[in-house]
Amino acid sequence: MNAPSATRNQYAGVEMYKRYMGQNPPKVVYHATITTFREGNDLPNLLTFERWPKAQLMTEPATDTKASSNLTRQLAAVMFADMTGYTALMQEDEQKAKMLRDRQRYILEKLIPYYNGKIIQYFGDGTLSIFGSAIDAVRCGIEIQAELQKDPKVSLRIGLHSGDIAYDSQGVYGDSVNLASRIEALSVPGAVLVSDKIFDEIKNQVDIQTSMLGKFSLKNVKRQVEVYAIANKGLVIPSSAQISVKSGSDKSIAVLPFVNMSADPENEYFSDGISEEILNALTHVEGVQVTARSSSFSFKGKNEDIRQIGTKLGVSRLLSGSVRKAGKRMRITAQLINAADGYHIWSEVYDSDLEDIFQVQDEISLKILNRLKENFETGPKKEQIVKPATDNLDAYNLYLKGRYHWNKSNPEDIKKAIKTFEEAVVIDPGFALPYCALSYCYSFLGSSGLVPPAEAYQKAKDNTLKAIELDPNHAESHLSLAIIKFYHNWDFEGAEASLKKAESLSLNSSLVNQVHGWLLISRGDFESAIEKMEKAVHLDPLSLPLLSNLADAYAFAGRFDDALAQYDKAVEMDPNFRRGFEGRGMIYLAKKEYDKAIINFEQYHKMIGHPLKGVSSLGHAYAAAGQMDKAFECLDKLKLREEQEPNVILHMDFAFLYSGLKEYDKAFYHLNKTYEQRIGIACLGMIFCIRYPMLNELKADTRFRDLTERMGIRCN
Repeated sequence: MNAPSATRNQYAGVEMYKRYMGQNPPKVVYHATITTFREGNDLPNLLTFERWPKAQLMTEPATDTKASSNLTRQLAAVMFADMTGYTALMQEDEQKAKMLRDRQRYILEKLIPYYNGKIIQYFGDGTLSIFGSAIDAVRCGIEIQAELQKDPKVSLRIGLHSGDIAYDSQGVYGDSVNLASRIEALSVPGAVLVSDKIFDEIKNQVDIQTSMLGKFSLKNVKRQVEVYAIANKGLVIPSSAQISVKSGSDKSIAVLPFVNMSADPENEYFSDGISEEILNALTHVEGVQVTARSSSFSFKGKNEDIRQIGTKLGVSRLLSGSVRKAGKRMRITAQLINAADGYHIWSEVYDSDLEDIFQVQDEISLKILNRLKENFETGPKKEQIVKPATDNLDAYNLYLKGRYHWNKSNPEDIKKAIKTFEEAVVIDPGFALPYCALSYCYSFLGSSGLVPPAEAYQKAKDNTLKAIELDPNHAESHLSLAIIKFYHNWDFEGAEASLKKAESLSLNSSLVNQVHGWLLISRGDFESAIEKMEKAVHLDPLSLPLLSNLADAYAFAGRFDDALAQYDKAVEMDPNFRRGFEGRGMIYLAKKEYDKAIINFEQYHKMIGHPLKGVSSLGHAYAAAGQMDKAFECLDKLKLREEQEPNVILHMDFAFLYSGLKEYDKAFYHLNKTYEQRIGIACLGMIFCIRYPMLNELKADTRFRDLTERMGIRCN
């Protein structure tokens, strides 16, 4: 089509556009007085646009823009866009990483100018852009995400804010730029997040849908900012757990292990126990996020900067202290610290008799809550946080010793813990906490095969029911009962009822979210499971098993890239974490990238350090890749292990390997044996088999439906 002759004003508009954008505009086609843009034929064949929608040329700066020879000020919408996972991908596949980065830049360089925006700066794998209109900026963000969701998919997060900016040849400056970057940091791949100021501009646009995420205190921003997610079809809306992880709630705290200052080093159980008891008390307070013990105690004995600890744990406050115990007297020193700058908010010393231990714990907990929880009552009607669990100090002392051994999480110490807890209940049969602790110990022994499951889980159930009888409002006992119902009885409805009871008693621990997440996975509700697992990781951010669980939840939902990112993070945190390699192998197996699966499974097998262990998943991968000789070698090794270790139950291993070999009769034989034996770990293994997409051929068999119906699980 030939363009008609243009008026002087039209040519002036094009020149103005050139000056503002700092580049030549796309080819211009005039239709009467409306100017539209169309892609030229010489562009790379990454995307195909038949025709751009109509758009107006950018006009001269408005009267609220003030320019000087060096610095220009104006009102603008600021967009930060950042590609996630780029660094990890560069380490794994440099060519793919560069291809995705180039694809991202190509899309941004085409869409941002079209929506009257200007790319100001590239920073690594991200961009900073400005727009003259908030509406244009949001529409641009929507279309960018829509295009980048197409294959090859690019994981991009976008944040937007509008306000006064200043810019020159070196870049863009001002509070508005900082705020936009903070909002982008809250975002997740596939999402567009905007500030309240942007929302005010777009709220009446019928083609733009929004979802309010809440108010947040952002770094270096004086006011709380209300943040919204653009909710148009195809865009990701971050979950509340994802947002809380990224924002770092002001009502978040980690209790670090108190230092044992007693003359006797054996009193370490007491200092650990005091800090853990305060931690457990705080987990029952609604609205307060408390880091789990496994993460906060990982800093025990380490001389690490308090600000770095706060960053790693994602909390705003830290409680540290020391305990000195001598005879019937104790001295507890506690400090509440601001994690951002290491400033001591308060510090106090408590000198008292051991009989006053619960009162001291309660006082420390209340002081913490005064700083964390708004409108918390501190007058005469204040709620008691730590209630005396027993009047017998000797029984309580034994309970703390038992927990000390339990937290070591090895079979020898678990048996010591059982002996100590049993001594505590002999002294005080009405003391509920040791019964609950015994339940967890026996569940551990049963799930690990150290005690026959039927025997171990019956003891676990008896003890937790006794604890509930003594204290019906003890949340951890209801959680213990949920674990027994889930892992041993495979009573999913009963497990859910017990979980809800624990949660109704204000229990907000990483374990309750983890178990609930697995229960939701068993039912196929993957998105809800992901939210629970994300909460668990938020409460226990340094837990490698929880990172693995979150990765598994992503994988079950088909979000393989997100799953790999979690496993990459776990391996980065601990290169010797072999479950990370096994998990990556499972995901690559599901993606049918067999070479990568084999590499990870071989590394997993090597790290186990035993020629007969860790061969079932490797054999499955060999079979899937057509390397049948190696697959049968793995089968022979598994059979040899069965001969050498007759007390170890390997049905789950055989089922998975035979399914890879497509010997389905044998696979179902071992799956049914797994169901009959009801070993706790096998419950999760069965869920893996049922939910992972790699076993679709197995799922097509009518015997699979029969098995899942007996398990009480629906599987499409």
